[in-house]
Amino acid sequence: MPKVKFGLKNCHYAKATIKEDGTATYGSPKRLPGAVSITLDPSGDASVFNADDIVYFTAPGSTGYTGSLELALIPDSFLEDCMGADTTTEEGVLLEDADAVASPFALMFEFTTDEKAQKHVMYNVTATRPSIAGQTKGQTTEVKTETLNLTAGSIYNKAADKNFVKAKATAASAPYSKWYEEVWQPGESAED
Repeated sequence: MPKVKFGLKNCHYAKATIKEDGTATYGSPKRLPGAVSITLDPSGDASVFNADDIVYFTAPGSTGYTGSLELALIPDSFLEDCMGADTTTEEGVLLEDADAVASPFALMFEFTTDEKAQKHVMYNVTATRPSIAGQTKGQTTEVKTETLNLTAGSIYNKAADKNFVKAKATAASAPYSKWYEEVWQPGESAED
């Protein structure tokens, strides 16, 4: 079991198609190169029920996570697949459609640890348009990054009959070696 984590790498996304029953299918994972940092904070408030002059029952309020992913540059493929950008013009120019609706996706990444990496997937993520920022080059070159603001919610899994927000694989888990080949879901495999 790892004692510490100290790195972030291998970020991937897979565009999701949410079906009427609340389940999702995913496209093939694509790389999000240049991962700098990720911060995802839990969202949702716990519900507390008081009785007998004590906290009698507490129901967790898990509505997922909100946060950000900082990258060296956001790939155009991500902007097209998940943010509704379009390069269908004859000139090949990437256009941002003012009426486009962001598409959900699975976000996959791993943390380097003192042992084997811990691999993660967030199942139902949406992103908001990134800010545009830059500055002139001075005496030294300072790299400017781009940040995606993320909301990660749950997705229904029919095999488990539960809603899941995320999963984590360690080196001892069966799907570990093929983590970035497809989005792993409980009770499902490539043979299904």
